[in-house]
Amino acid sequence: MTATATHDPAALRTHPIALIPAVLVCGAAVLLFGFLLPIAGYAMLAVGLLAAWLCDRSGRTERLLADLALIAVGQIIISTASMKADLSDAGMVRFAVVLGLAVLVPYLISRFLYRERTIRFPWRTGNRWNRTQWLYLIFVTLAGWLILPFYFITSGVYQNWPTVTEPDEIGRLLIGVIAVGTWDELFFICTVFVLLRRHFPTWQANLLQTIVFVSFLWELGYQSWGPLLTIPFALIQGYTFKLTKSLGYVFTVHMLFDAVVFAVIVYAHNGWPAIFLLAP
Repeated sequence: MTATATHDPAALRTHPIALIPAVLVCGAAVLLFGFLLPIAGYAMLAVGLLAAWLCDRSGRTERLLADLALIAVGQIIISTASMKADLSDAGMVRFAVVLGLAVLVPYLISRFLYRERTIRFPWRTGNRWNRTQWLYLIFVTLAGWLILPFYFITSGVYQNWPTVTEPDEIGRLLIGVIAVGTWDELFFICTVFVLLRRHFPTWQANLLQTIVFVSFLWELGYQSWGPLLTIPFALIQGYTFKLTKSLGYVFTVHMLFDAVVFAVIVYAHNGWPAIFLLAP
């Protein structure tokens, strides 16, 4: 994969001690979404933001508090509602409002209060995908086709999604999978990862965003041994975005993967479409 001409987020003055508040803020996602302990999660966010303020005040870091606060705001908004898969009218509206605000509020604060353009959604870069990028799309699809049926069915996590048998239920599931997959890239990659990269090397920023990404996916339903799949996926998505600078490309990767997720959930509940080689 080749990088484009789009510039990386502007680096700010930083210091290794900045990892402490960043780990606290991102690690709060484990309490908020993994263990569903909001009070403990909010307390961890508060300690992390206080530590960020102290780092900025000491002169070791620059705007660390401002950027970590945006990540914290997004997490707090998400934590106000259950992220358990729900295909009812109320459930889908709740998802749309809460997840939409989790992206919109940090963006508006950054753009109009901070007067910065750090959070962007670079859908098109003007560069054509190269052969490696096309081959990677094929690889992602095949890997999902081989691995996901075994994971969803043997672990029983497909039951974390509502039973879908009727056409309207299947349609709702498809809409939900597409919507949440799109939001994942807007928030975890274009917001959390990009903000962290202003202060940390790419590998550290990627690990930190993965903590938040995987914690959210756990609450959504990717449980049991799911983190063995979601951790590499989150890391690769961050690294892919760093290389391509393209939301359009990482979105395509995610949609291909989620297309397999959708088909597996339908298959697990109905026995069709029978297209999986290694399905139990």
